[in-house]
Amino acid sequence: MRSSNPVFSREGSFSRDAGYAGFGTTAQAGSPYGQNPYGQNPYAGTQYAQPGQQPPMTDEQLYELYNGPSAGPAATGRMTLDDVVARTAMTLLTLVVAGAVAWFALPFENFGYAIAASLVAMVVGVVVSFKRSVSPPLILTYAALQGFAMGAVSHAFNTMLNGIVIQAVLGTAAVFAAMLFAYKSGRIRVTARYQRIGIAVAMGFVLLLVVNMIASAFGADMGLRSGPLGIVVGLIGIGLGAFFLSLDFAAIEEAIAQGAPQRESWRAAFGLTLSLVWIYMEMLRLIAILRGDD
Repeated sequence: MRSSNPVFSREGSFSRDAGYAGFGTTAQAGSPYGQNPYGQNPYAGTQYAQPGQQPPMTDEQLYELYNGPSAGPAATGRMTLDDVVARTAMTLLTLVVAGAVAWFALPFENFGYAIAASLVAMVVGVVVSFKRSVSPPLILTYAALQGFAMGAVSHAFNTMLNGIVIQAVLGTAAVFAAMLFAYKSGRIRVTARYQRIGIAVAMGFVLLLVVNMIASAFGADMGLRSGPLGIVVGLIGIGLGAFFLSLDFAAIEEAIAQGAPQRESWRAAFGLTLSLVWIYMEMLRLIAILRGDD
C-alpha cells in the first residue's frame, strides 16, 4: 500500500518495483541490453564449465556451507529497523543541540533569528520532501535550523511559564509511545480509507491556520490559539501529529519488508522528525492555553 505521507510517497522511495535499489531487472523490448551480459556464464563451453574438472567438496566444507549464517539485511545493504533508529537519533540529537545553542545564545525576546531559521528550515524541508534521492546533509541541515528556531521559541515560552518545555517534551513522548503501542498492537490500521480521511482533515487544518495567520497580520483575531476554541484546535493538531506518526510507522514497516536500500532510513528519520516537531509545537501551545497564557 502506497503511503500518503509526502515524505514517503516519492517515486522510487521505499519500493522495489523497479528492482533492488532502483535498478530494473526486466529488459525492455528492443533494448540492445535485452540480455544482461553479467547474467551469463562467461566460462560456458570451456573446460571450467565441464563437470569433473573441479575436486569434490569434503564433508567439512559442505557442512560449513549449508550451516553457515545467511547474509542478513545489513550485509546486503538493505534497510533495517536499527538503521532507522540510529538515523532518527542522529537527526533528533542535531535538533536538540541546535535548540540548546539558541536557548543559551539568544535573548528570549529576540525572535528575528528564530523566524529566519524557521523559514529557511521550511524551504529545506520542502526540498527534502520532494527530492527523489535521499540527502543526509540536507536532512541534518533541516534538523539544525528547525532546532535553532524551536530552541528560541521554547526559551520564550519557558520564561513566561516555567517548566512548560519539560511538560511539552513529556507530552510529545507520551503521544509517540501511545501511537507506537496502538500501531504495533493492531489497534490502529493504516488503511486507504484511514489515510484519505486523515489527509483531508490535515489539509483543512493547515488551510485554517493559514487563514488565521493572514487575519492576524491585519489585526484580526479568530481566537484559534486562545480560550476554549484554542484548546479544541490544539487537540486536533496533536491528533493530526499522531496520525502522521502512524503513517511513518506503516511506511517504515513496508520499506523494511520490501528490502528498501539502507540509505532510505534517512528518509524515515526525516519523516519521524517532522511528525515529532509538529506534535511538540502543538503540545507547547496547548499547555500554554491550559495554563492561562497563550
